[in-house]
Amino acid sequence: MVRLPFDDEHAPLYSVGQVAEMLHVQQAFLRRLDEHDVVRPARSTGGQRRYTRHEIADLQDAIELVGEGMSLVAVRRIFELQHRVAELKAELAWEHAVCEKRRSSDDPRA
Repeated sequence: MVRLPFDDEHAPLYSVGQVAEMLHVQQAFLRRLDEHDVVRPARSTGGQRRYTRHEIADLQDAIELVGEGMSLVAVRRIFELQHRVAELKAELAWEHAVCEKRRSSDDPRA
C-alpha cells in the first residue's frame, strides 16, 4: 500500500493560515514562534511556512505554556530540555538493553 503525505506526521502540509485557523490564534503569533525558534516550520519553494502535524502538536503545547505566562524564550528552553530528556531516555534504554544482552550471554543457564 502506498503511503500518502498526509499519513506522515512529519510531512510539511499545512500553511500558516490553516494552522492559525485550526488553533484559533493569529498568524502573527505563529510567525513570532518561528522567529523565537520555538517551532521552525519548513518552507515551501515560494518561501511560505509549512507545518507538520507533529509541529502543530508542539504549537498546541507552546500556546498552553504562553497561556500560563511563559515567555517565548522560556517556551523554547522548555522544548529544548524536553528534547534532551527524550534523548537521554533513549540512550538509557539502549544501555539497559546492552546490559541485559550481556547478562543473558554470561548466564550459564542461557
